[in-house]
Amino acid sequence: MPLRNDAMKHLLARLLLPLLHCAALALAGLAAGCASLPPPEAQAPEAAIPGSTATELGRVTAPFYADPGGLSAVRPFPQAAFALDARLELIRRAQASIDVQTYQLGNDKTGRLLLRELRDAARRGVRVRLLLDDFYTVGLDPLLLALAAEPGAQVRLFNPFANGREHTATRWLDFFTDFRRLNHRMHNKLFIADGAIAIAGGRNLADEYFLRSELANFIDFELLMAGPVVPESARIFDSYWNSDVVYPVQRVVHGAKPTVELAAAFEAATSEREAPRPEPPPATDVFGEPRLADQLARGELRWMRADAHALADSPNKALGTRPPGMRTLAQQFHATLGSTAQSQVLVISPYFIPGDEGMARIRAARARGIRITVVTNSLADSDEPLVNVNYNRYRVAMLEEGVELREVSTRQLKRSAQLRQLLRQARGRLHAKLALLDSEWVLLGSMNLDPRSERLNTEFGVKVHSFELAHALRFAYSLDSLEGVYRVELQPDGRNVRWVGTGDESNEVLDDEPDSSILTRLQLLLFSWFVPTDQL
Repeated sequence: MPLRNDAMKHLLARLLLPLLHCAALALAGLAAGCASLPPPEAQAPEAAIPGSTATELGRVTAPFYADPGGLSAVRPFPQAAFALDARLELIRRAQASIDVQTYQLGNDKTGRLLLRELRDAARRGVRVRLLLDDFYTVGLDPLLLALAAEPGAQVRLFNPFANGREHTATRWLDFFTDFRRLNHRMHNKLFIADGAIAIAGGRNLADEYFLRSELANFIDFELLMAGPVVPESARIFDSYWNSDVVYPVQRVVHGAKPTVELAAAFEAATSEREAPRPEPPPATDVFGEPRLADQLARGELRWMRADAHALADSPNKALGTRPPGMRTLAQQFHATLGSTAQSQVLVISPYFIPGDEGMARIRAARARGIRITVVTNSLADSDEPLVNVNYNRYRVAMLEEGVELREVSTRQLKRSAQLRQLLRQARGRLHAKLALLDSEWVLLGSMNLDPRSERLNTEFGVKVHSFELAHALRFAYSLDSLEGVYRVELQPDGRNVRWVGTGDESNEVLDDEPDSSILTRLQLLLFSWFVPTDQL
């Protein structure tokens, strides 16, 4: 079968990166006549409003900040319905501040619903700060300007486009004429309410990350947090908010309509018809815990206590620099794996390219007797198929080292009655970014295990030492049985691989990539020759 439309869009984008970069040199003369970003504006740094017992959220979480051992409180959110419901509840209950940082805010019912809720919070007197990467903001400028016009609300863009903002095609022209700068993106995801409760993980703020898309939905993970890890996260947010690569939306968008017209357009675009509320989640989650709203109503949060710390890249990574002595998040991740893991490592990553350095780390870990399991997307269900092609280059080598490989497949997932009901007719894809070390440590956040996350994009993560959390995740994702995936094995010839189904009694065995045609595989192989691995 040919490549699906969404996969083709990602594929063409990556294919065009090096090709149009060359063409951009020829367009440099044209670009000289285009507008450029204004110089950074001197302004007093803003700081997060710390948690306080003057707010409801501050009062209910106060015990978590008084722990003599410095432990935080965490609650896992593997289910999208509970993650979205928690955000909406926190926005509605916030009394002092809301800080939101994300790579993508969808121009869809979820993104517009969240914009409406943030607008309403600002009108209640809550200070709202929304920090967006600018890559996926086509068509959002009027809504962002309308929100920023509300007293108490601010919207800033990370590494923004200076030209052609209204259309995707003209943005691509700007991208390739300013490739060195615009190729760096902010991939961080963070949400903080009243300086008391935070949410971190892999979900962007769009329909497909909350199982609300009719085409394709992501299986993802986030962590709800309170206690000392929240001010750590807030300080990281502030470092981005105040950085020189972040601009107020009003300084970047030109020729905006009058405020009254923007407000009217915002009202129409975020109406109940255009941005309907989601169905309420079930009474309890997969762990038997009630939704956050019910816990807050009782004033009783029953969460796990854990040693948790927030980590992130410097925002200056977008400039190709970082403060002296500061390691990237990827470097910290690999150092933790190398120094902490004693017996087993389970890595869940939608996009996985170990590279030569990663293979060296894998060999060293296997030499120490560490069991390594990697769970990633199959080719047919990856929204970044070129990443999958490059991962394929290391598949045999990893299997030879004894790495256990599992690939997520919609076909296999839908053998589960629960997932079949959730996904309906949509495809199911892995998007969670997790590592479990010895069933004691959990590493999570926005970082993929690929060159782009390591070298080009900025990322945010949380490191948690908790036996309870690790085992909760094993239960939630059935990590000990891992049904609903393909087990990848070496064929008897030792040079090729096969896929063994795990979703039913038959356990089908395939010698070719599941659910993909030879035409698709040839297309991807051809395109992969033109796209440098360090861009993936």
